[in-house]
Amino acid sequence: MAGLKILCLALILASIPRISLSQNIVPTLLVHGGAGDVSDESIPFKKIGVKLAARVGYETLKKTGSVVEAVQQAVQSMEENDQFNSGYGSVLTWEGDVEMDASIMDGSTLNAGCVSLAKDILHPIALARSVMEKTRHMYLAGEGAMAFAVEEGFEILPEGSLVTEKSKKALEDYKNSLNGTSANKKQKSCPEIGDKIFGSPGTVGAVAIDAYGNVAAATSTGGITGKMPGRIGDSPILGGGTYADNDSGCVSATGQGETIMRFNVASKILALIEHFGMSAQDATAKVLEEMTHRFNQTAGVISIDGKGNLGIYFTSRRMSWAYQRGEELHYGIDKDEDIVEIVGEPRVEFL
Repeated sequence: MAGLKILCLALILASIPRISLSQNIVPTLLVHGGAGDVSDESIPFKKIGVKLAARVGYETLKKTGSVVEAVQQAVQSMEENDQFNSGYGSVLTWEGDVEMDASIMDGSTLNAGCVSLAKDILHPIALARSVMEKTRHMYLAGEGAMAFAVEEGFEILPEGSLVTEKSKKALEDYKNSLNGTSANKKQKSCPEIGDKIFGSPGTVGAVAIDAYGNVAAATSTGGITGKMPGRIGDSPILGGGTYADNDSGCVSATGQGETIMRFNVASKILALIEHFGMSAQDATAKVLEEMTHRFNQTAGVISIDGKGNLGIYFTSRRMSWAYQRGEELHYGIDKDEDIVEIVGEPRVEFL
């Protein structure tokens, strides 16, 4: 009888998935600040923003041990920065309003929270996390999302508080570029004329992995300049612009949302990692090159696979990104750029 009990216990223990520190996974927090035609003059500010977000997220990971908390705090750092197209820096709809989308996902449980058409709150990513943890749903949008925000005690800002002069100018330039186009066609047009993009290409995202292989992803955006009211992009779509699964890795995408959704970018990257053994970098590059070839649209992605390998790739002209791993802070914005700084104690206070 004792032998049978030992055998049963051994079988039970063998069936429990275990991730060991001996895999030498180094905790890492990786962020992006958006892919697209980033202007020369904005480069220094974008770099400062993503570096700060990476540090905030990494220090949160060290302090709390939570990859979900880490990606949320990293994204919130960028939602507060008007250099990025999220939160305070969000671009405007055709009517001149801010409508934001966000999602967050926990790779250990596959729990997720998504919101769309959020208005007058600084941190839509925090609302997405509340949806994940405090409702029986995974996705809320529009009036329902905002009613839930009020119920949860989110600060509802005065109407128009998130509208910046920069975003108003981008919308004006976009409309002026469409002079002579019918009103119906104007609203259906994409805010890109030739190589010119109107508004910040600054959708933000973060992915993280801890020493045990737990992963998380978060993405937040204001969308595209001049979009029709009610338009939703890829950022809150699980498997499109955001996904996290301990079995494969985590992804946050940025770029032309309609194309990213159609090509199911995040899911395809993680499928290559899980089923074909590709690294995060190789899988990310393959999917984005295929997407760009097929649709003639560009995008960027940050990813981490289950072994802790990073993927940073973009087919657009530029993408701002940064990550911290130990005392090394890496960042860049142009192709093949990888600047390294050695950092010590955090220069900012964390609550």
